[in-house]
Formats: sequence, C-alpha cells, structure tokens
Amino acid sequence: MIQKFFSYIIPIKIFKKKSARSKTIEVTWANGELVLDTENTNYSYGSLQRILRYGLRNIGYDNILKMDHILLLGVAGGSVVKTLVDEINYKGKITGVEIDPEMIQIANQYFNLNQIKQLEVVIDDAFEFVLKTKDKYNLIIIDIFEDTNMPNFLFEKFFLDRICTLLKEDGFILFNTMILDEAHNVRNRKYISEVNNALFTSKMLPRIEVHNEIIIIKKVA
Repeated sequence: MIQKFFSYIIPIKIFKKKSARSKTIEVTWANGELVLDTENTNYSYGSLQRILRYGLRNIGYDNILKMDHILLLGVAGGSVVKTLVDEINYKGKITGVEIDPEMIQIANQYFNLNQIKQLEVVIDDAFEFVLKTKDKYNLIIIDIFEDTNMPNFLFEKFFLDRICTLLKEDGFILFNTMILDEAHNVRNRKYISEVNNALFTSKMLPRIEVHNEIIIIKKVA
C-alpha cells in the first residue's frame, strides 16, 4: 500500500471525525502502521501500545497466559487487545468497556476489533460498569482518557477499593496514567498511598514514553 510506504517519511491521515465524547478522532498511517489519535494524544497503537505492552511484560506474559478473564476499562482502538491476543497468545475472555460507541465503530472498521471472538465489548461508563458487574477478573487494565485528561473518579479511593474487590486471587490492576505537571505527580503518589498494603502490593513504572506512568497493583492475600 502506497500510503503505508510513504508513512515512514511523513504521517498520512486517512480518517478524521468529530466525536461528542472524544472531540476529534483521527486514523493515521505512521511509520508503517495505523494509529488512532485524538487531537492531542495517541489513543491506540503507536506509543500507547508500547506503553501497555511494557506494563504487561512487567506483570509477566507467563502469568497472563494462565488467566481466564481480563477486564479492559477504555477500549479505544483496541491495541492492548491485539497485544494480548496476537503477541501474548492469550486465549481467555476479554471484556472491554468503552463509553464512546463511535470509537468502537472506528476500531471495527480500521482495526478489525470485531473479528476477535474472545472479546466482548460493552458500551457503558466505566464507573457504572464497575459498580454493576458481578464478575471477578484476573487482570483489570485501566486506560481511560478524554484527550489528555483523565476523569477524576479514577483516582478516588472509592473507585480504587471497588476495583480491588473485583480481583481474583493473585490478580493484577494495570493503570495507565499521564503525568503532565507536578500536580499529577502528587495525585499518583496519593493514589498509591491509599492502596491497602495488607492485601495488595503496588509499584510505579515511571516516565514511559515521556509522559506516562503505569501503576501496578497485585492482590497478595
């Protein structure tokens, strides 16, 4: 494809749409691969896929292969789903929660997300879904952004405690955050301080792709 070839020289935008939830959604050929972006940040594939792949490697691919149910809060184009299925060869169930139906339409059209049989996509608010679900999960991946902003509820202790209760024995939370200023540093450290150390271990993987910091929580008791 000629667009793919020339994208090694200069990014080539092939789709752009205004979205009520995500403002501007763009699909671009960049360095030989399709990526999904909003106006100011990468939403799927490209740097985001590298960030979440790094977090999954830290958890351990061998651990992930033993899991039977993964919850993804924030699907976008589904790059982390592709990493799980195509690279790690994960065979279990994936439940993906995405608030923006337009994002899923684009993911299906350009990234073939609807061809992944083990993936169930739920169009819902992540906060509401977490309150309602009766399932337990081996891994909960949190990757929720509105352009460069992260909803405040993600960092509230109530939400933290709730997602921790949804973990199976030896389960993990992988939380992708963005650090743009000192207030974000303070926010993340406060979040870590509120993890129940009697039941969970926690660690930070700082400054991935410049502005991202991953928080990993593991259930140990």
